Amino acid sequence: MNNNFKLIFLLFFLILGCNSKLTERVNILQKIENLDMNIYSQDGNKIYTIKSPNSIYDQKNNIFILKKTTIYLFKDQKVKFVINSDSSKLSKNNKILELNGNVELNTFQENNDILYADNFEWNIETSQYLLNGNVNFENKDIILISNKAIMNSNNLIEFFNPVKYIIKNDDDKKKYEINSENAFYNIDTKSVNFSSKDDKVRSTIYF
Repeated sequence: MNNNFKLIFLLFFLILGCNSKLTERVNILQKIENLDMNIYSQDGNKIYTIKSPNSIYDQKNNIFILKKTTIYLFKDQKVKFVINSDSSKLSKNNKILELNGNVELNTFQENNDILYADNFEWNIETSQYLLNGNVNFENKDIILISNKAIMNSNNLIEFFNPVKYIIKNDDDKKKYEINSENAFYNIDTKSVNFSSKDDKVRSTIYF
């Protein structure tokens, strides 16, 4: 009889332990439909908005995993950039944002600058944007192609060697093409600066 009671108690605690672990797993991964998240600075200014129709929040690691992401970046309470991607991950207490697959960044300016890449990483604390894989910058005047680029808070994009530079004509077709080591595009001044590895050769083109 005692052995039967021991067996019942043992089974009871095993079932209770399994249910606790199952509940814990359910609570760790939380599915979110139609995510619309706003992140603000300490001064109360909106930094960015993230939208995703299907996302998962990993509570244990404090990570958001999102599909079909649209991100609005703000400056002076106005939308500065809009970024779309197939998927993204928000981590490090909402300080590191990684986007993957068909990344497209659009600027809200007359020149209609568009920046494409396979992968995009934004360090929100340092305001630095890293783009990797098939980086392609295009507006109505030029096309810049590279495999890696960095954009900082001063609206300066650095394209790393090798860089292909294409100037368009009035019909939006390729006019001529230049290959260089590094190139810098200034979004505000709409100028391209080229530099060689030893910085001895430099040239700047304005539009």
